[in-house]
Amino acid sequence: MTGKPQYDESAALEAAMRVFWRHGYAAASINDLTAATGLSRSSIYQRFQDKDNLFRETLAHYTERVLRRMNAVQAASGRARVEAILRDFLPGPAAAARPDGCMLARSCAEKAILPAPSQDAVMAAVGRQRALLAQIIDQAAADGELPNSMDRDALAWYYLGVLHSLMNLPQAGATTATLAAVVDFAMAAWPAGAGPRAA
Repeated sequence: MTGKPQYDESAALEAAMRVFWRHGYAAASINDLTAATGLSRSSIYQRFQDKDNLFRETLAHYTERVLRRMNAVQAASGRARVEAILRDFLPGPAAAARPDGCMLARSCAEKAILPAPSQDAVMAAVGRQRALLAQIIDQAAADGELPNSMDRDALAWYYLGVLHSLMNLPQAGATTATLAAVVDFAMAAWPAGAGPRAA
């Protein structure tokens, strides 16, 4: 015996992630998780100890995926990159194969009922997403794309809110065309700066 799991751990984690993503923490039962992963209860408890640990691992898995997707989007300016990130998350054909909404936003909505370690994990995950936007905005300010008086922290929160809305409002009936217009409005709110700084 090697002590290594006798199953595809990454596939099991992906399947469990989709259960939490679709149903949320509270409604995701161990029966749901065993059915989705193909693992027995004993295998789940042996590897993850409990539902809370499994949730945190799936949350980390989801967060890394989202951050990779955001980091992969590049553009010639900070404003253009923020816009490109938002448009990259507009619902498209691939969205039909994924659970609805955003796992991070769903987890934030459930934060009050999560065990303390999972509350911390959710806050840290969303914080990393906001920090990525803040880094883009800080660089844009350094490049003269934003006025010096701009509250850059508030702007990062604003575009994080827009991003989460783009992923969650389709559940309320918003179409891709409507959400594309939302991005137009959001980018119109980008404050005019002094222009690129001289090298």
